[in-house]
Amino acid sequence: METFLFITTAIVAVGAALAMVLSSNAVHSALFLILNFCSVAILYFLLRAPFLGAVQVTVYAGAIMVLFLFVIMLLGAENAELGEEKIGWQKPAGLILGVALLAEIGYVAYRGTKLIDAPVADATNIGAPTTISAKLFSTYLLPFEVISILLLIAVVGTVVLTRRRVVAREERQS
Repeated sequence: METFLFITTAIVAVGAALAMVLSSNAVHSALFLILNFCSVAILYFLLRAPFLGAVQVTVYAGAIMVLFLFVIMLLGAENAELGEEKIGWQKPAGLILGVALLAEIGYVAYRGTKLIDAPVADATNIGAPTTISAKLFSTYLLPFEVISILLLIAVVGTVVLTRRRVVAREERQS
């Protein structure tokens, strides 16, 4: 039963990820991303890491997606028309990176699990809040703070760019 649930959830997660990438509507993409986050949370629960599953739902599917949808609505991205491509280098770069990713996946599939002889962690407390907090606030404190500052800069930048556009629109209407 657990294997069936895992396979079903994994298929839903991959399908939601593909639908998110292939959707032309930004709001639909965000909703598919929420479905993907919830599927990953279920996978965490199946891996017996309930804290990570709850954090996945609360932080990502909750708070981060509310922020994404707010920014999408604020910028009016759901009404944006697809015009001519302004950055023509993105398609070739995406194709090159996609081929590189497929080559890496093929290499890992060919080599199997013998890529790294890493020590195996104690699986009983790997997702426990005490283990996560001990690592987060000791080993990974600097990256944690850098990411929080980057998120703050992104939000401020979004507001500034939107404000400029709104002011320019109001000046044209006057």
